[in-house]
Amino acid sequence: MIYAYYHRLTGAQKRAYRRSDEITTIRLPQGEALRAVTGELARALSTEDRGLTERLSQRLTSGITERLRAPSVRVEVLQVRPSNHSGELHGLYTPGQRNRPAHVRLWMRTAKRHQVVAFRTFLRTLLHELCHHLDYEWFRLQDSFHTEGFYKRESSLVYQLLEKDPDQHPPADQKVESESRS
Repeated sequence: MIYAYYHRLTGAQKRAYRRSDEITTIRLPQGEALRAVTGELARALSTEDRGLTERLSQRLTSGITERLRAPSVRVEVLQVRPSNHSGELHGLYTPGQRNRPAHVRLWMRTAKRHQVVAFRTFLRTLLHELCHHLDYEWFRLQDSFHTEGFYKRESSLVYQLLEKDPDQHPPADQKVESESRS
């Protein structure tokens, strides 16, 4: 699927977009072993413990990058989402540069009511930002675009971390990216 902004991209960006759109699944080796961490993360978020939520978010993210043999990324969980007239910021990925490691920031509370976000929303945000990291560092894409393939990759990780049988998701007709990148 091509989103409207595609037509404003350069030729190189269009190639990265199409490559991203083709990759619909990330097979997570031994992903079932991370389901316990996912459960712990859900419990930590429900207790509103920011520090524990951050540590478990890092543990889950590190578990994923280690299994994929992808470069690590630092995770920071902050309290209240920043917002402006156009909405709230759920998460932010910053690629690594020189002496700074790649960095994921996400917020555990809504901007208006300061309520702890729903766990699935939090998990999807964490994995969304991780997918940006994987686009650059594992798939070696020039850019990380929000393509249909990108959202399917995010969903494939969610299913593997939450479902009993990850092979039920996504449908078999989707292409699978399973080779690891070093």
